[in-house]
Amino acid sequence: MRILVSGASVAGPVLAYWLTRHGFSVTVVERAPALRKTGGHAVDLFRPAMNISEKMGVLPRIEKRATGANRMTVYREGSRRPIRAELSKIFGATSGRHVEIMRDDLSEIYYDATRDDAEYVFGDSITAISPDGEVRFENAAPRSFDLVVGADGLHSNVRRLVFDEESRFNAFIGAYLGVLTLPNVSDLDGELLIHVGVGRTAGMYGARHLGDARALFLFRSEHELNYHHRDVPRQKELLRGAFAGMHPDVDRWLEELDRTPAFYFDSITQLRMNTWSQGKVTLVGDAAYCPGPAVGGSTTLAVVGAYVLAGELARAGGDHERAFLAYERVMAAHVHGSRAVALSAAKTLIPTSRLGVWGLAQGARLISALPVGPSRALVRLTTKSARLYNSVTVDDYPPSPAESGGRSGLAGAPGGGFEVG
Repeated sequence: MRILVSGASVAGPVLAYWLTRHGFSVTVVERAPALRKTGGHAVDLFRPAMNISEKMGVLPRIEKRATGANRMTVYREGSRRPIRAELSKIFGATSGRHVEIMRDDLSEIYYDATRDDAEYVFGDSITAISPDGEVRFENAAPRSFDLVVGADGLHSNVRRLVFDEESRFNAFIGAYLGVLTLPNVSDLDGELLIHVGVGRTAGMYGARHLGDARALFLFRSEHELNYHHRDVPRQKELLRGAFAGMHPDVDRWLEELDRTPAFYFDSITQLRMNTWSQGKVTLVGDAAYCPGPAVGGSTTLAVVGAYVLAGELARAGGDHERAFLAYERVMAAHVHGSRAVALSAAKTLIPTSRLGVWGLAQGARLISALPVGPSRALVRLTTKSARLYNSVTVDDYPPSPAESGGRSGLAGAPGGGFEVG
């Protein structure tokens, strides 16, 4: 059975890994000419994604490439005294198993795990998908596949071609995210430096294996801002306006906007779809159920979703109608929960009042000051994220006895547990 996956970031390679282990023939097409190395930002892998990664044999590489962040210094806007906290205790209280890693590093690790078993076609993109599975590309000749999966992110091309325009499914949750790469002028090694004010939060962090650093900006807006997604100068202008005069540190970070080798800017929106499947096409990860960049644990959700989709296709013997229904049924509760977590996290990370600013700083200090047991109990009482991620369990999907053993190719040859929570 030949399956085409669009997107080679996180969900795509994880899906390709498990599909090939279940005996399917897989091709991954990626618009970028090579694996994306855009600077990226740090993402969190919680317990279920860690367990899936361990089963894939890549957990040691992931842990080796972890950012190593273990300290946090928080400045409240208008206050000169910083508050220091131990990130390891906060993360330990939130999840029994957790790692923070740069998104580009994670993508490369997952890609390396499956590059010998699935064919990757870079520098191309899907332009049309017919109901019978014929796919047209920007560059390659048309080819036929039994199934097509969109794993191509929040602004999914597959979703647009098969379901409808993105605006139909987007729900703006009132905030924006900006990330830029800059020199590690503060020599941050394992430390996160944060400035928090009403309606805006800015932070800078380094990683133990990086020669540079990342600055991350979150800010509120009652209405969606007017800009084109490809108009980078306008995006930088909006970011400068949102953080003007916050703090000399933040001003210095913003000065790097005209020199940064990598820049990202987008609204924080949720995707809310009634179904992720239509005919022979389905969606996975952010393309299907992005809970909100930077606030909703979307990376863990993408890893779990890819694992479940591959497993349900194997369990159904390739019967995609039965498999797609089962996949959506398994993931539904996790997806709905992640949306609630994202909304709550956005309010916490970007406070709407001075009391909220004070509460964020004091809460971090209190959790890090308490022993692990009481701090974990406090987090469980005050956040939804711990309850959600610690409750995610999915079935064991043992690999097929006729497991794929080599590169699948575009034409492809016909192909025929454990608890992660």
